[in-house]
Amino acid sequence: MNSLSTIARTYRKELFEKFLEVGQGHPGSTFSIVEIVTTLYHGGFVRSGIDKVIISKGHATVALYPILTALGVIERTEWQNWGRGQSNLRVFGNTSIPGIDVTTGSLGHGVGIAAGIALAAKRSGNCKKIYVVISEGELYEGSTWEAFLFVLHYNLNNITIIIDINNNIILGGTDECLALNPIGKRLSGFDFSFFDIDGHNTESIYNALAEETSRPKVVLTNTVKGKGLSIMENKPNWHYMNPLSDEEIRKCREELA
Repeated sequence: MNSLSTIARTYRKELFEKFLEVGQGHPGSTFSIVEIVTTLYHGGFVRSGIDKVIISKGHATVALYPILTALGVIERTEWQNWGRGQSNLRVFGNTSIPGIDVTTGSLGHGVGIAAGIALAAKRSGNCKKIYVVISEGELYEGSTWEAFLFVLHYNLNNITIIIDINNNIILGGTDECLALNPIGKRLSGFDFSFFDIDGHNTESIYNALAEETSRPKVVLTNTVKGKGLSIMENKPNWHYMNPLSDEEIRKCREELA
């Protein structure tokens, strides 16, 4: 699993440099899921052309771009040109980008979309697996809870719901905005197979994803918003990209080295 951690670290560096070039985006939310998406793709869980990964927290979809580039799904020139010249890549992922199966951004819809794909796959006898990453802020959306009920009603055990719990939304800490914790207890009435893990520990992520279950799976990943950069960690204002001084950039690069 050390290799997965190393790969994730490389992606975090690439993403930081790209945020600097593009000058916009959502680094806090992106950096909190780097280990998660790295493990999904490089841990052997996502079969190219078969399985689906839906980033319901669409503002963090950019976490997939360097991975899809490394795997040859996105042309390297598209990744290199983004922020410099003509590129098809965008801050929010959309279906015009290779490897991005769902256009997201309006929160609270990812689980419902994933459930529809999962149900269609089961009814057609397809072995497709669907992974959907949501933010804990999407638990403020009633549509998310309705989708949970749907997933359980049809026992969609080909779906894995990964909840990124970084305890921050754009408005501040979730405990102050509208208390969600402990999320596991809030969800305990649902008959999911639950896993509660460190969302930056690739071994824990791998083991949770690899566990075979007869029920739909929910992985509670405890993460840090802005993980890896002290200037951003646990700071709601880094939901968006902010200007950085030369000294701040130098410090960030040192921390990512």
